[in-house]
Amino acid sequence: MRILIVAATAAEIDPLVAGLRFCADGDARVTRCKRGARDVDVLTTGVGMVATAAWCSRVLAMEESYDMALNVGLCGSFDTSLAPGAVVHVITEQMPELGAEDDEAFISLQQLGLVEKNEFPYQAGRLMNAGPPLNEVLLRLPGVHGITVNTVHGNEQTIAAVRRRCAAQVESMEGAAFMYACLMHQIPFAEVRAVSNVVERRNRGAWKIEEAVHNLNAIALQIIDHA
Repeated sequence: MRILIVAATAAEIDPLVAGLRFCADGDARVTRCKRGARDVDVLTTGVGMVATAAWCSRVLAMEESYDMALNVGLCGSFDTSLAPGAVVHVITEQMPELGAEDDEAFISLQQLGLVEKNEFPYQAGRLMNAGPPLNEVLLRLPGVHGITVNTVHGNEQTIAAVRRRCAAQVESMEGAAFMYACLMHQIPFAEVRAVSNVVERRNRGAWKIEEAVHNLNAIALQIIDHA
């Protein structure tokens, strides 16, 4: 079993890496490790869609095939049932900033006619993980709809607008880029995130970073162990 772990920052996966046995430094930001009999490559891409898309595509093009790719990281929650610390499996992604503005209205790529709703890799205008790995730990996580943004939301008006338009439950800065790359390379994948904060006007005092990182890494190691 060969697994690729993808994270934006080392801080999000330090406990996971501590649970692996280091083998060697690879190329293109990859660290080669083992967990039992499993080969685990860890890719730290840097923050954002551009960095994630570029580094994921580079590694997936250079390396031999992986049996599974796992994107782990933190996210903000639009859904009041997903409190900080909750771990979720993001099964669909949208990029709500990708399109055009017409005064106060937003026009998506599909509405502009630049991309068909079901043009690969989109399904009904979204990126979808229709065939995640059959992993008993992953199956226990709540499946949620995500958006990937360049600027995390912290304004009441823009939060309300994106909720109406996308009906998303969580947001991150990398998920859609990871999902797009895995769909292009036809590799089984999962995006697993822990909620660090409610999406609201920026309120760092209410964030639960330490709890979210702890829960995320515990689940990620269990997913690896059951792969």
